[in-house]
Amino acid sequence: MLTDMAALGWLTPRRRSATARSVLAGEASAEAARKSSRDVPPEEPEFPVLGDDKAAAFFDLDNTVMQGASLFHFGRGLYKRKFFETRDLARFAWQQAYFRLAGSEDPEHMQEARDSALSIVKGHRVAELQSIGEEIYDEYMAERIWPGTRALAQAHLDAGQKVWLVTAAPVEIATVIARRLGLTGALGTVAESVDGVYTGKLVGEPLHGPAKAEAVRALAAAEGLDLSRCAAYSDSHNDIPMLSLVGHPYAINPDTKLRKHARNLDWRLRDYRTGRKAAKVGIPAAAGVGAVAGGTAAAIAISRRRR
Repeated sequence: MLTDMAALGWLTPRRRSATARSVLAGEASAEAARKSSRDVPPEEPEFPVLGDDKAAAFFDLDNTVMQGASLFHFGRGLYKRKFFETRDLARFAWQQAYFRLAGSEDPEHMQEARDSALSIVKGHRVAELQSIGEEIYDEYMAERIWPGTRALAQAHLDAGQKVWLVTAAPVEIATVIARRLGLTGALGTVAESVDGVYTGKLVGEPLHGPAKAEAVRALAAAEGLDLSRCAAYSDSHNDIPMLSLVGHPYAINPDTKLRKHARNLDWRLRDYRTGRKAAKVGIPAAAGVGAVAGGTAAAIAISRRRR
């Protein structure tokens, strides 16, 4: 700088002043450019990572992949096929209305919905319900899939990763939805059947809350996955144990409690309910493993069924 200024000695005072200001402006601009480049945070690594066979994605179903409760839509289809009476449909409608207004899963109302469904399918053959499930998906469920969540699942598939639904819904319904969306498979609640006929009881307990985390943990072990490289997606604070288990947790259409929790832990947020994508909150953080209850249900959801 001193050399540059000395070289200006032969110029007239006015020209020296103008030239000096130009030099100062140029140096200040260069320094500002260097500073701004240092302040720009580095880009996030591409996710999901192409070809990472140690990673997979786990998606909750109700209000995460699909708008509303899958069990309600299944009930509508069964009513159409004369499985139960009008008064039972009214009960299903109330349960669905409560689900949508509350924006989260209430254990008591979920239990009522499960009990209703179990009583309706008692005595029917498993194969019959599986076939009807395909029809019901086309009639009531296909149009309620959130496109944004579907795109997230497809990104994992395109990266060569497996994608699983993890839901408290009956495994027959979950499997139909997973197959129709081109996903790898589904973990769901298992209804007891003997000789291929539903008994009206559950095997174990519903795949809900901590049981989902145990199902994901067991499946990851069986598949040789690294959970720190896996992703999980849910709308409900009930699934915090599952979300906490993976390295890439996402809050999708989150309820109030999950939104607050996600913001505190810098998890990613996506909200498709208003047609907009919510601002992302930080980089997903690997957190501690959630509660360990529900191991029996996890094993059931993966492999066990009595015929």
